[in-house]
Amino acid sequence: MISRHINPEVANALQNNIPVVALESTIITHGMPYPENLKMVLEVEEIIRDNHAVPATIAVVDGVVKIGLSKDEVRNLSEKKDVIKLSRNDLAYAISCRKTGATTVAATMILAASANIKVFATGGVGGVHLDAEKTFDVSADLQELAQTPVTVISAGPKAILDLPKTLQVLETLGVPVVTFGQDELPAFWSRSSGLRSPIRMNSAEEIARSQLIREALSIPGGQLVANPIPAYAEIPFQEILPIIKKAHLEANKENISDKNLTPFLLEKVFNLTDGASLNANIELVKNNASLACKVASSLITEKSRL
Repeated sequence: MISRHINPEVANALQNNIPVVALESTIITHGMPYPENLKMVLEVEEIIRDNHAVPATIAVVDGVVKIGLSKDEVRNLSEKKDVIKLSRNDLAYAISCRKTGATTVAATMILAASANIKVFATGGVGGVHLDAEKTFDVSADLQELAQTPVTVISAGPKAILDLPKTLQVLETLGVPVVTFGQDELPAFWSRSSGLRSPIRMNSAEEIARSQLIREALSIPGGQLVANPIPAYAEIPFQEILPIIKKAHLEANKENISDKNLTPFLLEKVFNLTDGASLNANIELVKNNASLACKVASSLITEKSRL
């Protein structure tokens, strides 16, 4: 019923206990312009290989679930227009109607878990949008983290969100929010957010062990790991905050909402920062990929010890 193709490199890694790191595809189609998107994903995949793991970029191509895109498939997707942005609600539709779609955090988690891939590196996760009490705009990423057993390595929730409400919803859903190496929650482009992190961990081994213990306790869901952007690449929070507010004002004026809101805001922030946000985005994804490799490797070694 479901046509699924696992890249031979990924299949071999899964069969031979080699660490695998999942990557989303909306960062290619909706997160960055061409050709920066193509260059970025190929560089990130190479970083993962350099860290002794195997990358698995996930997408749906003509209705076929792809667990690990080839270089040609990545190139085609990076140039393709009008690609569907897939989440939990429309993933089955895209497969059944043989559409091409790029996977968000939620959809990537679902498909990664279906292939027994336990670690996923991304940029930032979705969450509770500003004025969600009026719009009910809350990302499906949060619910997915509560039910799908994948550890997601990010640079924290996207800074365009209502961060305190996002943390509150994650707590309500029972999702561990772990900041790597510091006490303050990072905010995507910024190392700080003014919010204390619920949990701090200082090693990949701790992160891996925590997920394995959750599974042993039969607690559903995964973990959200917030990995601070490298200091050399960050845009300080107080500097980016007025830019984000201006982007939101423009979105309100143009009545942008739902799935179109995040890409619109990211594009506005890109323009208002003269491209600095894109450079920061690229560096934080690379940084997250490196940590994800360590966590994926630690899952294998820690599992043998528990």
